[in-house]
Amino acid sequence: MISGLKYFSKYFLLLLAFAALILISCKLFSLISGISLNIGEICIQTFIFVFIAGITLYIFFRGQAKEPGSRTFHSMVAISLKFILEMIFALFWFLVVKKCYTESVIMFFVLYLSLTSFSIFIILKTLKNKAL
Repeated sequence: MISGLKYFSKYFLLLLAFAALILISCKLFSLISGISLNIGEICIQTFIFVFIAGITLYIFFRGQAKEPGSRTFHSMVAISLKFILEMIFALFWFLVVKKCYTESVIMFFVLYLSLTSFSIFIILKTLKNKAL
């Protein structure tokens, strides 16, 4: 269990650094291009996506510390929970909060794709290293 927690903390710090890089990039893009992006909304979206990715990584690395039969189950639960939580967030963001203007939708999907790609990359890298 300690090795799984060690990997989780390592990759969670990397996830936080990646999120900070995204926020800095958004701010610089807003300043350079002249397009007005609401940095507060981007921060909220980034925080929620990082939270969901953190839950996913925690479940995944918790499963990697267990016996091989349980690893597959934990991996599937982590990915499925990530998908469900992101769908709930999308429904809440677009239907309840009514953030449906173009910049908000584009930033939502940019954050979704970047943080989902990051999580999947970490999971695949870990599974590849475990197989060796």
